[in-house]
Amino acid sequence: MQMTPLTLPVHESKPRRVGLTMAIDTGLPTRYFQDLISSFSELIDVVKFGWGTSLVTADLKYKIDTLADAGVEYYFGGTMFETFVLQDRFDDWRRFCDRFHCRSVEVSNGTIPMSNTDKAEYVARLAGEYRVYSEVGFKDSQKSEDLSIDLWLEYMRQDFEAGAAIVITEARESGRAGICLPNGDLRVDLIDTIGESGIDIDRVMFEAPNKELQVQFIRRFGPGVNLGNVNPTDIVGLETLRLGLRGDTLLDFADDGAVLAMAGGRDA
Repeated sequence: MQMTPLTLPVHESKPRRVGLTMAIDTGLPTRYFQDLISSFSELIDVVKFGWGTSLVTADLKYKIDTLADAGVEYYFGGTMFETFVLQDRFDDWRRFCDRFHCRSVEVSNGTIPMSNTDKAEYVARLAGEYRVYSEVGFKDSQKSEDLSIDLWLEYMRQDFEAGAAIVITEARESGRAGICLPNGDLRVDLIDTIGESGIDIDRVMFEAPNKELQVQFIRRFGPGVNLGNVNPTDIVGLETLRLGLRGDTLLDFADDGAVLAMAGGRDA
């Protein structure tokens, strides 16, 4: 970041503990992807190769080389994990991850019939070797609505206890499932309860694929909230939301007194 005399909210510089941004690659052309990572790597902490796109991406190695060179973490989407598990090919999934030198993995049960207890067992098996992102919530909007708030909390705690480094709350790339209603509205009661539950919010990543959701989470938890499923083309826009440099959050941070005025970093 360039030197600025402005008083702005604090967003840690990389490597960040909080305020993580996970960008989702939905199958971007390779050179476009490389340009985005080259331009915005300081604003991106981790890239998820969405669902099973990694299996049909001919240039996957070149994308991963770009991320490795830029110091950006990466992993393959949870739906790919579920597909391998459904076909009883968990070891093949691990070999695929290791082939591309993944140090992070995602474990989920958003689509296939798998109990959270079974999912947590996979988390425990992987936690000693990888940084595990586990996901809570279903891709089916009705199943997500039927999942009680108490069970959301129980499943999140179970995953943490199993060794998950980060627990992701499902919203899909559409923002219409999991923590969101089918019309796209955020389940505010659920989010407020998570925030007040004693769960370490610094270890929770909320999927927020659109500006409206990003604004709500930043207003609720501050600029240091972890956000995922961000379109790579929205990375700069999200950073301006975190720093109150966009009309949507400008007045939210006008009086918080946090100072950011450093060249090349975001630490106060």
